[in-house]
Amino acid sequence: MPLHKDDPKSVGGYRLVDRLGAGGMGVVYRGRSRSGREVAVKVVHAQYAEDPVFRTRFRQEIAAVRKVSGAFTASVVDADPEAGRPWMATQYVPGSSLAARVRERGPLPEDEARRLALGLVEALRDIHRAGVVHRDLKPANVLIADDGPRVIDFGISRAAENNALTETGQMIGTPPFMSPEQLTDARSVGPASDVFSLGSLLVFMLTGRGPFDADNPYLTAYRVVHTEPALGGVRQPLRAMVERCLAKAPADRPALAELARELATALPEASADDLPTVAALDETVPAPALRPVPPAPPPPPARRRRLRPLWAATGVIGALALGLTAHLLSGPGQSGGENDAGRKAAPVSRWSDVPDGWQPWQTSVYATAEQGVKKGEAVNYVGFESTQCTADGRSVYCTGGPTLPVRIDALTGRTLWRAEALPPATGQGAYDFTLLGVTDGLMLVEQEHRTEVGGDKVTWTIAALDARTGERLWHRVVKPDQVRPHLFGDTVLAPDESGRSVTARSPRTGAARWTAPLPVGDYCTPADVGRDIRLMCAPGMTSTPTMRLLRLDRSDGSSRSLTVPRLDTLVGTDDGRLLFLDVDRNDHDGLYSRIRLVDPDSGEADSTELAQKCEKPVALADGTLWCATSSGQVTAVSVRTGKQLWRTATSLEQPGTATYDPRARVVYLSSAGGRVAALDARRGTLLWETLPRAERVTGGSQTQVLLHQGALVVATPEGDIFTLDPAHPDRKPVSG
Repeated sequence: MPLHKDDPKSVGGYRLVDRLGAGGMGVVYRGRSRSGREVAVKVVHAQYAEDPVFRTRFRQEIAAVRKVSGAFTASVVDADPEAGRPWMATQYVPGSSLAARVRERGPLPEDEARRLALGLVEALRDIHRAGVVHRDLKPANVLIADDGPRVIDFGISRAAENNALTETGQMIGTPPFMSPEQLTDARSVGPASDVFSLGSLLVFMLTGRGPFDADNPYLTAYRVVHTEPALGGVRQPLRAMVERCLAKAPADRPALAELARELATALPEASADDLPTVAALDETVPAPALRPVPPAPPPPPARRRRLRPLWAATGVIGALALGLTAHLLSGPGQSGGENDAGRKAAPVSRWSDVPDGWQPWQTSVYATAEQGVKKGEAVNYVGFESTQCTADGRSVYCTGGPTLPVRIDALTGRTLWRAEALPPATGQGAYDFTLLGVTDGLMLVEQEHRTEVGGDKVTWTIAALDARTGERLWHRVVKPDQVRPHLFGDTVLAPDESGRSVTARSPRTGAARWTAPLPVGDYCTPADVGRDIRLMCAPGMTSTPTMRLLRLDRSDGSSRSLTVPRLDTLVGTDDGRLLFLDVDRNDHDGLYSRIRLVDPDSGEADSTELAQKCEKPVALADGTLWCATSSGQVTAVSVRTGKQLWRTATSLEQPGTATYDPRARVVYLSSAGGRVAALDARRGTLLWETLPRAERVTGGSQTQVLLHQGALVVATPEGDIFTLDPAHPDRKPVSG
């Protein structure tokens, strides 16, 4: 990964060659000494350098790595914890992580697993002899080098006799590989905790999953403390060894010397020439951005009861001795994206370049525009819409809910104009805006206005604004009793003032092109699929088994109606057919249980049961459905078969609809609080995850992610707008 323009050229006399990883805690570079020796140089972010507690932890990490330096770790070469930005240089070890080895090639053969386990036992024995407890032994922290394993990341280790920084009882680690005592009483953690983690690691080597895997980290932590391990696929005699390692009580676990004897006895004899080793992967992967694991927040309102969190994490998570890697909460059996920290990262090639002059920015649509126009908060809010945005050219256009229509420079985040409401907002009355779209140099919006907050007198209008200046070009009064206005390409379809018919209008002038009647007594939903104008119409207050699929000709408004089985949610099109998702009527949670593909011309429908029910919101692209639960679990489902393709746990709460980047083959989601995650669309691997960028929202509103000229534009329900470079998501934004 190339250096950024604001990266230092050298640190501590080491010339920096490129980046190995970056994130919320700091940056790790590949450096080179004057003699040509390569090292990994970790440099702490400036904001953490000012934190005395973090400096103390960093000193402890350096001391721990120095204590345990040997054949099984990455030795400290140089360090300065007192520098303006503390740094540490460690031995650079080419090699892949155990996480990558299992992810790419599957579980290890039993002999390889025994040999690797013996190397880890020897490593832990050296670490414990130095008086250090690792506390975060997991697949991402085991590097497989040609001459045996290396244990890395002593960022949360501590001396066995030192409780100074754990008196608060804070528990830090990675739930699938933590010990029960880490989750219940962090101050009691001793060497036996690493033995428990070793047992979980053995299960992972042999089966590709952890013994306590669950759908989310809270349930995983609960299982670690209260349930027996899942050991299917682990054969004797290793099974008996693993069972002893995973004993809930530390005193019941075996000593490392005992494990070493058992593993050495079971291994076949081999000569020095033909001793097999666990091969390191030849492939390289991009080093993902990093974040410290945040404290577990209180659960949001959800349809299903969630377990009380058993653990909380501190900001020191993610600091590695050899290279900062993403510390992700997905379990090993859920395609979590654990990084290969100790090897040279390949150049990031999947991401598109951002435009010249672009920089990450963050702004609020309530901020005062430079031209001195009215603040958004002067508008009282009557509806339930969130802020909605669309990008066009070099601009981002937003409105929705109380947000006055606004244009933002996509490169810098600067507010270019903010339009006035109609009538002008004076602090009296209430407004609700909806974004219809941007086309032909115009921004089209719908506005609801009540003369009094909570009053019954309501006026709805649609309006076209000049996209360059924000000037109102035209507006029309509408009555959306049966259908809401919608922009179909170059046609604005809106109800007339009677509410009983729809009129197609020119976006440029507002002139009527044609008018068509609506089915009497039906409520219609615009279906933006294909080139035609389509409406799904059905009686609103009755549970009829059928509905009308109304197609309106763009040229003259002539209509054709099809009667189809009543369907629930139109998601999009697949191979020319309309794709609907049906809710299970017997499920009080309102989950989707069935896919229906409907021919728009004949009305013929095919139905496929979903192997796993989907929760809203749902996205469709490239023959795949992506569903996200309120707790952050993302599932990919095949449209053709209804079967699950992959499932990955993220830290997102209340994620919005997924956005698919076909070039990079990446799926992006964001939480209501502005935490963004990127997942590999084919495998579900969690590539990176950011820190939250906005206030946590407890309502049902969802966030939005847009792809625009290689960058991501994220709009949160509360009106915070920010951008990310997917190749460098850790870059700090400037204020727009």
